[in-house]
Amino acid sequence: MKAVHFIDGSWQEGNPAILGPMTHATWMASVIFDGARAFEGVTPDLDLHCERTVASAISFGLKPIVPAGEILEIAREGVSKFSPDAELYIRPMLWAETGFVAPDPESTRFCLSVFEAPMPDPKGMGVQLSSFRRPLPSMAPTQAKAACLYPNSGRALREALDNGFDNAVVLDGLGNVAELATANIWIAKDGAAHTPAPNGTFLNGITRQRVGKLLQDAGIPVYERCITWEEVMDADEAFSSGNHAKVVPITRIGDRNLQMGPIYQKARELYWNWAHGG
Repeated sequence: MKAVHFIDGSWQEGNPAILGPMTHATWMASVIFDGARAFEGVTPDLDLHCERTVASAISFGLKPIVPAGEILEIAREGVSKFSPDAELYIRPMLWAETGFVAPDPESTRFCLSVFEAPMPDPKGMGVQLSSFRRPLPSMAPTQAKAACLYPNSGRALREALDNGFDNAVVLDGLGNVAELATANIWIAKDGAAHTPAPNGTFLNGITRQRVGKLLQDAGIPVYERCITWEEVMDADEAFSSGNHAKVVPITRIGDRNLQMGPIYQKARELYWNWAHGG
């Protein structure tokens, strides 16, 4: 896997050592990051991912030492080091070098990685209800795309994989559907698209927002609201939206099989057309 990293003003290849045993981020998890995609010669919403990187840093108590516009320029330079049709993951991140429990914002460092990451095949995935939940905003730094949040998602994903599923539906602290372990979730019912309303327990995904707008502009009703697990089980169709795979169908929920429905197909078609300038 080819990978390049912009660190301390220059590009490096491979997997350079940038965190030491005394680094605050190594033992106190003071790391935020973001993820964007390059595929088929396009980088959809790359500017918004760079802006969210800065917002996450501020929310987490770090100092955004690189402005969003400069992150965007660095990301584009990194993408240019690969073939035009390469499928890539673009990951800017910031972390604290020092601090006592709380990170010292003045010690913030920056790295941007670009590496080969094939786009998943949209063949459909199976999901189960997770026994783990997303924390409330009063319990964790849920306003940031923070690395410390992902072990909980990892637990939900591992549980699902061990049970023969590909992903998991995770509830929030109040018992409503929040998202999948690794992406936002959508269901369709009676010709309308529904997705959980952002309530601070999960990120209002950039791809999620884009898909919702595209569906609305195409005349498909979109509802952001509280959704129960029972409604997911009763949905006409389901799909996910997220940076890693973009728009992917859900074809099994628990012991129930679903077909790739028309709203999912329209969402994926609209997103790909928009991403390519349509």
